[in-house]
Formats: sequence, structure tokens, C-alpha cells
Amino acid sequence: MSKRVLLLHGWGGSDYPHWQSWLAGEIAKDYGCVNFLKFSNFDEPKLAVWLQELQFALDDFKPDIVICHSLANTLWFHLCNLHVIPEIQKLYLVAPPSLTCKTQELHEFFPVKRPKKLYAKNTLLITSTNDSYMKKDEAKHLEESLHVEAYTLENAGHINSDSGYGEWEWILSELKKDLHL
Repeated sequence: MSKRVLLLHGWGGSDYPHWQSWLAGEIAKDYGCVNFLKFSNFDEPKLAVWLQELQFALDDFKPDIVICHSLANTLWFHLCNLHVIPEIQKLYLVAPPSLTCKTQELHEFFPVKRPKKLYAKNTLLITSTNDSYMKKDEAKHLEESLHVEAYTLENAGHINSDSGYGEWEWILSELKKDLHL
């Protein structure tokens, strides 16, 4: 049976040429099972609405692998803190913002408490040395406090299309290991 991959975007979405939209296409191209969830009103996100949409997607799609980018990491942390997530096989936390992000448009999401449990058998935290939303020392602290494996990219910004992450072969090869393709 094919593993199910759920992609969760952050603030503003992850449409083309973002690596998440590219990755969704690559998974589908190989007849993979992918859900690239589009949260409502992603330019002015509402925590309660996004939590409900994510919970529905988890219940309906039943993913094996979840790949979060940016604000989706924060959303995942909120859901973990509510203790209502079924355990998945693999969780990718890509470019999470600071747990105390001060961006006014996102005030409903912050601060967020670091979850005690991520509801994943394996987790990979992927950060950048120069992400404006999370400093290097905070990323290191998050890695240590979550007790997860981490991969740090040099000068990759917020790991989005603005920093050159459209076609991102590395993430595809990592995912293929988890999919056993």
C-alpha cells in the first residue's frame, strides 16, 4: 500500500514556484498519494479555523507522513498541545518560526508552547542558518528540546521560493527514503 503524504503550507500559501507545490507534483507524478491542503484565508490565517481544517484532513486523509512549512509547524504544535492527533510515521518540520514570533498578522498563533509529544514516530527538523523567522541558537534549542534529528541548511533564508527553493531535489530524495520508492 502506498504511503499518504500531507503537505501543510504556512502564511501566504506555498503555490508555484514554492518547493511544496513542486514536491506535490513530483509525488503525484509517480502515482503517489498526496494531499496538498489549502488552508482557508492563508493571507490572514485564523488559528481556530486552521486547526479545524487540519483536524478534518488528518481524520479524512489519514496521512503516514506530514511535511510542515513555516506557520504550519506552529499549527502542528498547537494541535499536539491539544492531544488530539493520531500518530504518524514521519514528520518534517521545515523552517518553523520562533515560538514567540511577533508578526502582528499572526498574533493568534503566538506564543506557542513547545509540545511534549509530536505524535510522530520519526521527526526531521530542517532549519536555515539565516532564517529571519528563527535564529540559529533558537533552532538548536528547539532541536534539543524536541529530541529530534535536525538538518541545517547554510544561508537558505526561510527555505521558500524567495530563497531559491522551488525544485528541491534533496527533500524529494529524503521523502523517497520514507516512501521506500
